Amino acid sequence: MRSGSPRVQSRPTQGFSYIAMLATVAVLGVGLAAIGQAWSDQQRREREADILRIGSLYAEAIARYHRMAPGSVKTYPATLQDLLHDPRFPGTVRHLRRLYPDPTNPKRPWLPIPAPEGGVQGVYITSAQAPVRQAPLVLGAVTLPPARHYHEWRFIPTVTP
Repeated sequence: MRSGSPRVQSRPTQGFSYIAMLATVAVLGVGLAAIGQAWSDQQRREREADILRIGSLYAEAIARYHRMAPGSVKTYPATLQDLLHDPRFPGTVRHLRRLYPDPTNPKRPWLPIPAPEGGVQGVYITSAQAPVRQAPLVLGAVTLPPARHYHEWRFIPTVTP
């Protein structure tokens, strides 16, 4: 017979796996949140770059339309459609390949800014989102002042009479 007290088996690691799993899930959650925020910021920057690129394309097309007017009277296009096929010339003259949608909402078009003497002198979008870039921007024929919302950016080319 054995003498002494019965041997008690202790389990010091009981519950360790559960705590390790909780810590792993917490670390993964924080990591995914950081990645999600970085991805969201990158998407905003890409969308803003598209707004600036497309707005500049419209402004350059409007300036080209105005500059190429036959005769001494310079006019703006009556509609944005006139940039796709200039009705003032007998042949096909295109100032823009297609009418681009709003990058913040592809179901919305760019809206025309009417010229004082008639026609379209520029374009803008209706998005109330805040731009990433807050400083003034110079984009070729267009200068954009600081804005709190995208709809404050007016893509109006500087044309000489």
